[in-house]
Amino acid sequence: MKKVLFATTALIATASVAAADVRMSGYGRFGLDYNSANESNVADANYNGVSSTNITSRLRLQFDMSTETDGGVGFNARFRAQAESRDGVAGTAVFNGARFGVTYGGLTVNVGNIIGAIENTPGLYATGTRSAGTGIDGMGFHSLAIKTFTGSAVSTFNWDAYSSAGAGANGIEALYSMGGFTGHLSYSADNDTLATAAVTDSAGDIITAATTGSLGEDRVAAMLTYSFSDYYVSASYQGSDNGPVVIASNGQRFEDNDGLYMVAAGGDFGAFGARLAYGSTDSVDSVTLEGNMDIGAASNLLVWVNSADVADALINDTNAAVAAGARNGDGTSFGVNYQYDLGGGATFVAGYVNSAADENDDQFQAGVYFSF
Repeated sequence: MKKVLFATTALIATASVAAADVRMSGYGRFGLDYNSANESNVADANYNGVSSTNITSRLRLQFDMSTETDGGVGFNARFRAQAESRDGVAGTAVFNGARFGVTYGGLTVNVGNIIGAIENTPGLYATGTRSAGTGIDGMGFHSLAIKTFTGSAVSTFNWDAYSSAGAGANGIEALYSMGGFTGHLSYSADNDTLATAAVTDSAGDIITAATTGSLGEDRVAAMLTYSFSDYYVSASYQGSDNGPVVIASNGQRFEDNDGLYMVAAGGDFGAFGARLAYGSTDSVDSVTLEGNMDIGAASNLLVWVNSADVADALINDTNAAVAAGARNGDGTSFGVNYQYDLGGGATFVAGYVNSAADENDDQFQAGVYFSF
């Protein structure tokens, strides 16, 4: 994704290092958001207390610090401060978890709030859009080819990714680039949340113990991509232990975090670009086709269509909530994104998304994005 980031640099002298680089950058975005799924009329059956039209906004400030030893080993760190508003709710400004990195030659090792191998796969997100999705804030990122089922809805982001408003995965990852090849391995592990409560009889004696909570999830992911000229091909995979499980009424188990994978290919053809991505989890197979074209020197129009196939066992589940959520994610979604470069790092953005849901599935956004 093309971003123009203007950085300020400060040199910090220390006793053991000649100089360190500190850069500050970021962006702001704001605009109008219309979502037909929101309803503020209490007499309406779809009432959720949220107006259908709201302001969406985000301000992000990013800090990058780096230094290099005399032997050519680089050390770096990144963290962000961010405030945003969606659906009429203004969020407070927060700092995220830091990521630390070590680089040497083509090898990079990060710890903490890692990028994540799946998240770093070329072809996962929309090409060149300011939000990496559609419109100002991505509008649900329905263009992503990897889709998972939570038990009541089809969603995305069941993989490790750099968190702008939280601690992140607190994992470890290694990236290596050589020529046109880039490989990426990542690993994270959550702590257990198990708790044991004593159960007593009428005399107050402990007779057994009841355990609640769950074991922490372990995730390992790998990505490999090859780029040549203006084209790329990529593939990624994630395995998981102790991840979330959805059990259909017929007893079939769906472990979407385990065995998740995606393949993609794309490139530029002069003023035109294209992307094809296929993703698969236990519960959903999904394919996305995208095309974009430059209009003159300052505009770009991007169109995408996604087809999601949810497992029949979930669509036909005897639990009404499960079946409804599966049906709402099963089918075709499409979107349109328009961008106009205003100059000086500012861009006008407008987008429309029609999701796979049978009703209340229209979203429209228009606003301005500016980087600094």
